Amino acid sequence: MFATRIRFGAGALVISGILFVIYPALRPFSDERSLLGAAAFGSGAWLASHMLANVAFTLLPLGLLGLQRSLLGTSAEGLLFLAVVLSIIGTGFTLPFYGGEAYGLHALGQEALRQHSDSPLGPVEVIRSGPGLVMFLAGLLLLAASAIATATALWRSSRYPKASGIPFAIGMSLYIPQFFGAQPLRVAHGLLVAAGCVWMAACLWQVDRNRQGLSEARRL
Repeated sequence: MFATRIRFGAGALVISGILFVIYPALRPFSDERSLLGAAAFGSGAWLASHMLANVAFTLLPLGLLGLQRSLLGTSAEGLLFLAVVLSIIGTGFTLPFYGGEAYGLHALGQEALRQHSDSPLGPVEVIRSGPGLVMFLAGLLLLAASAIATATALWRSSRYPKASGIPFAIGMSLYIPQFFGAQPLRVAHGLLVAAGCVWMAACLWQVDRNRQGLSEARRL
């Protein structure tokens, strides 16, 4: 059961990281105040990319749970538990905004295309502002705090390479600034997050293998 949970956590990190790259690579970018923007919003690629982003964020806490499980009984366990809690709350704050982006803007885009007019795009800024935006930013800040706590816990532990959590922490801390960049920069940012997730997953998998090897040695 322990090994299964560890491997599930590692798999969740890998899949999450991959999806953080696919999301900006697949997402259409255009002038969002015109019919080109309506075509982007109304496209299947817009809907699919944002749904994949939702999955990427959802899998993060599951991956961190695997890391926390691997540090049971160590001094770093408490800090990683805090990272898991922050990640769950941050994800909960973040997903509603992505839901509005995925489904609300998609519906507006399709209506604008149906009318051959950009007038239905008027509510776009309303969807992207107000309390929803505040909660979204708060969620991303909590995810950044979670990633920093994760990196600190891995640095302090004796089971992981000290730097194994740093790329992930940097990537999640830059999540808000990367929104101001063009698509190539956003894809590069996704690659950074993915590299961090995959590195932690590989280390998590190795920790489990080391634990199994130690258990077998004790039985002999």
